[in-house]
Amino acid sequence: MEEKSSIFESVKNSVVGTIRGTGDVAKAVVDTVSGTLAHTIKGTGAVGTSLIEAVSDVGRAAIRGVSDIGGDVGSAAKNAVVGTLRGTKETSVEAADTIKAATSSVIKETSAVAGDLGNAAKGAMQGAITGAKEIGLNATEATAAAANGILKSTSEVLSGTGKTGASLIEASSGVIRSAIQAVVDVGGDVGSGAKGVVVGVLQGTKASGKEALQAISETTSNVVKETSDVTGDIAKAAKGAVQGAIAGAKEISLDTTEAASAAATGALKAAEQISSKAAQQVRKAVTGTIAGVKVVLKEPFKSNKS
Repeated sequence: MEEKSSIFESVKNSVVGTIRGTGDVAKAVVDTVSGTLAHTIKGTGAVGTSLIEAVSDVGRAAIRGVSDIGGDVGSAAKNAVVGTLRGTKETSVEAADTIKAATSSVIKETSAVAGDLGNAAKGAMQGAITGAKEIGLNATEATAAAANGILKSTSEVLSGTGKTGASLIEASSGVIRSAIQAVVDVGGDVGSGAKGVVVGVLQGTKASGKEALQAISETTSNVVKETSDVTGDIAKAAKGAVQGAIAGAKEISLDTTEAASAAATGALKAAEQISSKAAQQVRKAVTGTIAGVKVVLKEPFKSNKS
């Protein structure tokens, strides 16, 4: 416990000191995070769980340090994730696990310092995609992992405030939008982002049964709406959300056919509210068999929009 505390304080103080000395927030965060993790791995041989814990502690410390001097948590989140990927690139730990831990930690610490979760989410997603490309990781997998970490931690934070079901998903909408906006801005895969969002929400809420199906439907609906708002590919987002529902359902022993149906129906419901063209695109994207599961749409949805 003392060692974890000393790493947190060391990183926080280093970030603060470097920023005050140079004024360069991005470089201060990237260099401190990557350097600390590389040193920790070399000095202690940290692997597996111990390395993931170190990633989490260092990410949180970077956010706290930037917050303490009134800096932008979005920029801090982005550069903390980039620094994490640089500092751990020589390890045997799965990159997806590292990204999930890094993005989750910056969201939780942003909440702890009463920062803007949407801003942090956007930065964390940008950091995951750009960092992955920089060190030769699969950017599509990085996108899914980041969305998972971001929305899992967001759901946990909001669940702690007593929000459940539709109210929790609605409260998450700003974070979902920010994450998808980042994917679009950085040229990432919207489908992978949508998939990660749905899996993350299911993991974070720990919902089951009918509550899980409602969460899937509401989340997928939100994903389609927010993707449309940031001019992303709603068909890809809808299909990715269905894939996420299926993957998430397997983790919580939920019927995959019901989960896929809930996701597809939620996606089509949102698309109908956007336009008839959007509805046609989404219907085509989610009709048939996805990830080995036959998708059954539940009708009807009507809209006057065209």
